[in-house]
Amino acid sequence: MRKIGVLLLVAVSFLSFSQDKLLTINDAITGYHLYPKGLRDVQWLPGGQWFSQVATLDGKQVIEVQEIAVTKGRNIIVTLDDINAALPEGKTLSRLPRANWISDKEFQFITDKQGYAYDIEEKGSRALSYTNDAGIGRVQYFDDGSGIYGETTNGFAYSRDNEGKEIGSNTDGIVIGKTVHRSEFGITNGLFPSPSHELMAYYEMDERMVTQYPLYVLADTPATVQMIRYPTAGAKSHHVQVKIKNMATADAPITIQTTGDKEQYLTNVSWSADEKYVLIAIVNRAQNHMWLNKYDAKTGAFIKTLFEEQNEKYVEPEHPAVFLKNDPNKFIWWSERDGYNHLYLYDLEGNMLKQLTKGQWIVTEYHGMSAEGDKFYITATKDSPLERHLYCVNVKNGKMKNLTQTSGYHGLKANKDCSLFIDDFSNTGTPRAIRLIDGDGNLKEVIHQAENPLAEYKIGQMELGKLKGNSGDDLYYRVFKPIDFDANKKYPVVVYLYNGPHLQLITNRWLGGANLWYQYMAQQGYVVFSIDGRGSADRGFAFESAIHRNCGEKEMEDQLTGVEWLKKQSWVDADRLGIHGWSYGGFMTTSVMSRHPGVFKVGVAGGPVIDWTLYEVMYTERYMDTPQENPEGYERTNLKNHVQNLDGKLLMIHGGQDNVVLWQHSLQFLEKAIDEGVQLDYFVYPNHEHNVRGKDRIHLYQKVSEYFFDHL
Repeated sequence: MRKIGVLLLVAVSFLSFSQDKLLTINDAITGYHLYPKGLRDVQWLPGGQWFSQVATLDGKQVIEVQEIAVTKGRNIIVTLDDINAALPEGKTLSRLPRANWISDKEFQFITDKQGYAYDIEEKGSRALSYTNDAGIGRVQYFDDGSGIYGETTNGFAYSRDNEGKEIGSNTDGIVIGKTVHRSEFGITNGLFPSPSHELMAYYEMDERMVTQYPLYVLADTPATVQMIRYPTAGAKSHHVQVKIKNMATADAPITIQTTGDKEQYLTNVSWSADEKYVLIAIVNRAQNHMWLNKYDAKTGAFIKTLFEEQNEKYVEPEHPAVFLKNDPNKFIWWSERDGYNHLYLYDLEGNMLKQLTKGQWIVTEYHGMSAEGDKFYITATKDSPLERHLYCVNVKNGKMKNLTQTSGYHGLKANKDCSLFIDDFSNTGTPRAIRLIDGDGNLKEVIHQAENPLAEYKIGQMELGKLKGNSGDDLYYRVFKPIDFDANKKYPVVVYLYNGPHLQLITNRWLGGANLWYQYMAQQGYVVFSIDGRGSADRGFAFESAIHRNCGEKEMEDQLTGVEWLKKQSWVDADRLGIHGWSYGGFMTTSVMSRHPGVFKVGVAGGPVIDWTLYEVMYTERYMDTPQENPEGYERTNLKNHVQNLDGKLLMIHGGQDNVVLWQHSLQFLEKAIDEGVQLDYFVYPNHEHNVRGKDRIHLYQKVSEYFFDHL
């Protein structure tokens, strides 16, 4: 029998005598007004002494620019009418543009394909030198206002001096200037401008060898088929190159001379400060070896490997090199090499100068260095894995100081020299607070204090706590208890889970990081429970990689630790346990229902992975290796092989146009269930992809909720 250690961390009740409203399903899913209000589109102006936000004044949205001076601060308000009055005759905006600041007095925007700068002091505008004649999508601005760049149907375009330049030409299977490798390895863009903006590095992906999969567009009559290229585990993957175009010349792009397996991963592209070099983190397809390579930006020639990293399980670089502004021959590199995500200082010859952070915690964000270069600032989990705090780190001795002492989850926006921070935080007892602090942690001003949006609602008690798992690891949990909770009664339980990599459910923020559906179910008389088991994010490499080659095994063990704890509570009806999750959580829901039959009476699995051989190369092979290398693991985790053991009521839901977890997953499970004479319920959202968004999300969660109401 496993021993379970329990530590109650937080118990919060929102009940008061005035609370009598109940949430509707619409409130729970689309009731954005019931979440704590914050500030919209907060940005620092270049000088670092002003910040802007989009606010509401007299019922209309305005751009508010606030000076950082506690005693003599002033605001400048810019309305849509102000901007329209400054535009040339015949030019009119229908809504407020996003401010992209060129200086402390001007921001840029585009209307009718022409760039403009608006002067917030003079209330005037001027036309900028660039246009958007090339039809650039996902527009990105150069910070000096000299131009724009972004994606087009034919590769990408760059606009400067009224010249829209399109690079390359997308053809069937050739994609230019967009994200590659299915957006793994921290890849969020396909364009990488040099510091001067004269040179543009970009991805070119050849996916002609990748298997095509059909997505059925049922809104068309007759139905049509959209083919996507989807590389599955063990099958052929796409080939990627990095190219560089000199935007000031008509010269053809040069190709970075990466050698080796064409199916390797080209990740974390970065420019040296002097634009002489491009750094690329090359990861082999097996994802157990990484080389940080330096290339000549003029010729594309390989210069040297700065350093390598290897791990018997996997390496996963997710951050490009960050060059120091006060010493451009040095850069900061992120690595999990000691078991936790930390920062290392290197020079351009590949010499490691020092490990900048160290400990059994992870760095989640790097903000920058002080103007003097003697300190740098990070967000990290040092105080608690459930919290995020801002730390100042002394470069010489490594000493750290927590600048956000209030317990909770802090999101930080730093000004240019990290002398000031906007601190946006919450915890289980604080809906939301936004403060201005300086680089020493001193409070300068409380910018915003949100009211409790649930003050008039009848809300149940929430608790955060931790259990000791079989492995000896601390497993953090969150539980919502029904309204009017009576410890002498027994309540049904819905376990909501994900328990896969790159996601943490349990945090010390408002509602414990949950959404209002949990509270909706609590109002209906259900306990709602979640636990982050091994495989979950932000606990270090060993914790997350415990699932390697056996997805679903360690995770189920830890989820069952949570179930064992629940069954020991006098107020839990152990015969009425339900489980629900989406994506990896759908895989986990189906895994527990079929591989540990009898534990849960009811399950709802959304967008579930069923057979890992049908999931994408990059993600699957990191955690499972290839089907050829790990046939036993793939066979063991293939849920079609466990259909006959399914016990209880299971509803499986899938999007008919799912391009992440292919519809084929759940259809194959359904087919096998029919073959085995096993009954389950099934529902499809024909026109939705991996998740159900928009107004149909209300329909989805009404269906999920009613399934538990009817069967649990």
